Amino acid sequence: MVGPGRPQIVLFGSSIVQYSFTDGGWGASLADIYARTADVILRGYAGWNSRFAVKVLDQVFPKDALLQPSLVIVYFGGNDSTYPHPSGGQGQHVPLSEFTENMRKIGEHLLSLSDKTRVLFLTPPPVNEKHIQALFGDAISGRTNERCRPYAEALLNLSREINVKSIDLWTVIQQEDDWLNTCFTDGIHFTAKASEIVLKEILKVVSEPDWKPSLHWKSLPVEFPFTFGLANYLNLCDQELTRNKHLEPEPGTDRL
Repeated sequence: MVGPGRPQIVLFGSSIVQYSFTDGGWGASLADIYARTADVILRGYAGWNSRFAVKVLDQVFPKDALLQPSLVIVYFGGNDSTYPHPSGGQGQHVPLSEFTENMRKIGEHLLSLSDKTRVLFLTPPPVNEKHIQALFGDAISGRTNERCRPYAEALLNLSREINVKSIDLWTVIQQEDDWLNTCFTDGIHFTAKASEIVLKEILKVVSEPDWKPSLHWKSLPVEFPFTFGLANYLNLCDQELTRNKHLEPEPGTDRL
C-alpha cells in the first residue's frame, strides 16, 4: 500500500455501489470529500446478491489484514428482492429469511475485524417500475417497489438487532419531490440527484456524536501541511474545510 496510512472507508455491494463512482455518483462524491483525509475504496459488483457477498467475505475483508477499514458501507437487497426466475431457478432472487441471515453474517464479520470498524447498511431503494418496463421489457422482470419494501424493513430491524447504523433509502428517496422522474437513470440505478440524497444521508450518519473516534470529514486530520510555512500563501486549508459546506445537515434536522 501507499503511505501515509489513512482511515479506510470501503463501499461493498452490487451495482448501486459499483456505479457510485460514475460522474456525479455518491461514491465519487464521497471520495472527493475525503480526498485528503481518508481512502474511499470501491468493492462493487453489479448483478450480485447477498448470497454471492457471503461467499467472498473472507477474501474482500480478511481478518488478518494489517490495516482494517474504519467504515464499511454495505448495500445488497435490490437483486435479492426480485421474483424467482420463471424458468424454475431462483436467478438473482434470495428469499427474505436467507437475505436477513446473509446480512447478519456480513455485519457480524465486519464488526469482528477490529474494535474501530463501523458498519453502515443501506436498504434497497425504491424503483420506477414503468421506467424499467419501458427500457428493458421482459429482460428484467420481477423487480417492483413493493417487493423491495419488506427487504428494506428486514434490514432496518436487523441493524437495530446487531447494533449497526442504517439508512432507509426506500423511504428517504420517496420523500423527494417527483422522485419517480428525477432519481433513476433506468428505473433502478441512481441519477446525480438521487446520489446527492444518499451522500447527504451518509454524512448525517458519520457526523453523529456517538461515533468515537469521529469519522466526520471535518474531524479527521488533513494530510500534510498546505503551506509548509510559506509566507502569504493562499489559505487552502480553510478552503478545503468549507468547499463542501452545502452537503452539511441543516441545523436541527434528524436522520431518519
